[in-house]
Amino acid sequence: MNIKNKTILITGANRGVGEALVNEALRRGAKKVYAGTRSTLQHTDARVTPLALDVTSDLQIQRAAHEIQGLDVLINNAGIALYDDLSQLDAIEQQLAVNFFGPLKMSRAFWPVLIRSRGAIVNVLSLAALAPMPVIPAYSISKAAAFSMTQSLRLFLAGQGVTVHAVFLGPIDTDMTRGFEIPKASPELAAVGILDGLEKGEADIFPDPASGPVADGFRNGVAKTLELEMAAFLPAERR
Repeated sequence: MNIKNKTILITGANRGVGEALVNEALRRGAKKVYAGTRSTLQHTDARVTPLALDVTSDLQIQRAAHEIQGLDVLINNAGIALYDDLSQLDAIEQQLAVNFFGPLKMSRAFWPVLIRSRGAIVNVLSLAALAPMPVIPAYSISKAAAFSMTQSLRLFLAGQGVTVHAVFLGPIDTDMTRGFEIPKASPELAAVGILDGLEKGEADIFPDPASGPVADGFRNGVAKTLELEMAAFLPAERR
């Protein structure tokens, strides 16, 4: 996958990693970038098309899928993180709606055009998908669910020419991590790492200084081995 001359849709594109991904895709020569946001967005580059897109809205997802007739890369970046202690069910449901069901519904809506283009789905996850953070357990649950969903999409779409990539972000200097007094990578550095991983064809992308050291252990670990072994159970007609 080479970003140059490709059409890309990025959700959560108005700030943080999403905004950085828009700018990095343009820098790499993307032909068109759909910038999905819940709020108004203006961009000086004519290749950027703002798109009203709340990933919890079935109507807006279907409207976007109808509007976008050609697509090479879908980047499911929109996400929320709320401090909680698992005592409030609505906080868990809210984060599942955005962080799990949002990427799932977006992928389902756009996989027909991605199958035609033999394109890619990139789900922006977190190291919390692999090990929960105590102060954001519901967020961790939602990202773990999104990771499992990403693995399942990878199985079902591989035979149709669509690659599916999981991005494991460490702490990034965005509004989402404002309360964490820990070293953080810039959104721009994360965006470079994400698109580098995509262009290299990495199924599991560890794009920043905090996540990078985890990469080899994950790729050579028992969880990855089991994922590959489980793939053998996919019916032959789906491969």
